[in-house]
Amino acid sequence: MTPGEIRLLDLTVCHERRPAVHHLSGSFAPGSLTAVVGPNGAGKSTLLRALAGLHRPQSGRIEDGGARLALLPQQAAIDRSFPVSCLDMVLMGLWAETGAFRAAPRDARARAETALGAVGLAGFEARPIGKLSAGQFQRVLFARLLLQDAPVILLDEPFNALDARTTADLLGVVRRWHGEGRTVIAVLHDLDLVARDFPETLLLARECLGWGPTDQVLTAANRLRARMMAEAWAEDAAVCDTRAAA
Repeated sequence: MTPGEIRLLDLTVCHERRPAVHHLSGSFAPGSLTAVVGPNGAGKSTLLRALAGLHRPQSGRIEDGGARLALLPQQAAIDRSFPVSCLDMVLMGLWAETGAFRAAPRDARARAETALGAVGLAGFEARPIGKLSAGQFQRVLFARLLLQDAPVILLDEPFNALDARTTADLLGVVRRWHGEGRTVIAVLHDLDLVARDFPETLLLARECLGWGPTDQVLTAANRLRARMMAEAWAEDAAVCDTRAAA
């Protein structure tokens, strides 16, 4: 397969044995910039975790050719009370390169400082992450992604609750990645931003309601269908067990 391509083959991913992503097939093209949108509970974050190898599929499979992936999780999933400096947080991006027992590269600090400068946080190296605003902390997480230097980047709600300036600055980083030919997949809620800045969109409501050029996916009919499907979801639905059908 082409480097940077990700294929989903009849993928079903469950949460507590109930389908969060149901029989999804398609592919993210190498170097594509794709927004994943849909109502709350549509399986968007679950899909990203499955792509990152953090959530095991119930059935089907993901093919990524062994590409390195970097995941930006939602801020709420990160404990900021731990006493870590901005510099050390960014240096964690080298974990895949160094592992638990190998020494960090000699230029690691310089690379981390450069990454912080690239997201507008020059001089913040010693600042504890617990002292940062939400926007500043998101910049730190983007700097960590810069250090990871992965060909595939997964972003889970990267602009949620950020001010306009921070959003614009971090969108610039996303455009840079796209310009470098990296594959970028982002879970987003702001459909105006998606329509303006993301050429490809996957509309997910546990099932795929559209996947392709954004202007062809975010139609009024598709958005209405997604909303109606979300309203019809039953929390006590039967579990999804492929073994029972075998």
